[in-house]
Amino acid sequence: MNHFISNFLRTGSSGRFLGLAAALLLAVSAFAADVDGKWAGTVSTPNGDIPQAFTFKADGATLTGSMTGMDGAQIAIKDGKVDGANISFSVTLDFGGMPFTLSFKGVVAADQIKLTGDAAGQAFQLVVKKAAS
Repeated sequence: MNHFISNFLRTGSSGRFLGLAAALLLAVSAFAADVDGKWAGTVSTPNGDIPQAFTFKADGATLTGSMTGMDGAQIAIKDGKVDGANISFSVTLDFGGMPFTLSFKGVVAADQIKLTGDAAGQAFQLVVKKAAS
């Protein structure tokens, strides 16, 4: 066994190291954004603003939830990820049997999420605010 490792184990430093590692993991999870809940906003288009709503639930690095479609139906999000205050996901809309995927990336703050969406290579911006529960 190399000298550093044997000295590390003999002096009890491994216990301190594990304690420090646990504290760091707790600190990192404390900085993760609270994305859970309902969020609403509008997308500005040349034809006017379109209301948009999402429901999100984070479980570790996985993001699940739904987007409210134009007809009011809930559309499940796919490939949802959480990385600190950053989120990403996609939704697939059905236009008469023709699937159309929207991809989103966003940054979560206490009261809003700034999202950048991509629709067939066309980027758009959207800010959603936390809705009252």
